[in-house]
Amino acid sequence: MPIELTDNQRLIRDAVRALCAKYPDAYWRGLDETGAYPDAFIRDLSAGGWLAALIPEEYGGTGLGVAEASLILEEINRSGGNAAACHAQMYIMGTLLRHGSEAQKRRWLPAVASGEVRLQAFGVTEPGAGSETTRIQTTAVRRGDQYVVNGQKVFISRAEHSDLMLLLARTTPYDETQDKTRGLSVFMVDLREAVSRGAIQIKPIRTMLNHHTTELFISDLEVPADNLVGQEGMGFRYIIDGWNAERILIAAESIGDGRWFIERAARYASERVVFGKPIGANQGVQFPLALAHAHLEAADLMRFRAAALFDQGKRCGAEANMAKLLAADAAWEAANACLDTHGGYGFAAEYDVERKFRETRLYAVAPVSNNLVLAYLGQHVLGLPRSY
Repeated sequence: MPIELTDNQRLIRDAVRALCAKYPDAYWRGLDETGAYPDAFIRDLSAGGWLAALIPEEYGGTGLGVAEASLILEEINRSGGNAAACHAQMYIMGTLLRHGSEAQKRRWLPAVASGEVRLQAFGVTEPGAGSETTRIQTTAVRRGDQYVVNGQKVFISRAEHSDLMLLLARTTPYDETQDKTRGLSVFMVDLREAVSRGAIQIKPIRTMLNHHTTELFISDLEVPADNLVGQEGMGFRYIIDGWNAERILIAAESIGDGRWFIERAARYASERVVFGKPIGANQGVQFPLALAHAHLEAADLMRFRAAALFDQGKRCGAEANMAKLLAADAAWEAANACLDTHGGYGFAAEYDVERKFRETRLYAVAPVSNNLVLAYLGQHVLGLPRSY
């Protein structure tokens, strides 16, 4: 576990920070107000190779580790941006990289690495199957050299702004499987073609933050059998494979948010004068910020521990989940302390606190609820009975 950043990691951080400086608060505030997607920002990230961090060099990527990838996302959020607009591309491609055929990797990864195509949509969640992934009902039936897919997905982010989507569908009926983790398969879907043919209809869902969330209606979607990633029926295990990286990257985004809150609040508390002195001189303002900072730094250490284990190919399920849990909680603590520090001004859009407040609240719930993380730790780390 690194105690401090390496020279290369500092260079990455500084380069991403410089890129983000071109997109100030007003840019993100405008997107939030209009619900628009940060196309210019994503193009710049792609041109710099930052979204290809985890793609090996042989496929056109930069071949960095999860630790370095997490720094990229942390800096986006620390700058006042929202890395959720692009973060899925980093961990979605892991399923393809680990379980796809060589032909599939050669076909898709170089285009993703260059930014020619976007792989930012992940079709898993359904209205009747939220966290219980094995209960999804979208079906994929083999017919000759293709699969025909029918079903519905919900809370699918960036489907309107992605060229490709990784889709999880049921290839064996639930009642016909003894092992309920079997019978699900992963497919790469060309969203451009599917939408143009009317096989996928995308319906935006209005939410409390600009997350480009949608609902998908899939009707007789024809997917070439060559687009099946890995073995039929093993998709659930393939998806789980990517969860540790996802947890670590989400932890990094939370840490970035937390640092944004602490830095903004500390500056405001030092400049805002009431009754002849800065409000930061009051313990009621100073201590909550100091405590939030301490908790944030502790979460950061767990982030780097989990990332180090992941990059060494070691087991890190507990560490990745704890990193996500601690970072999400620390960011939310920092958000509340920042809002309290700003008082009424914290609710004014021009200060950006309320926007970031809404954005960081998501991480305690998604992509996995903190309560489910606690259940995982209780059962799989502490050996406690399964909770209900």
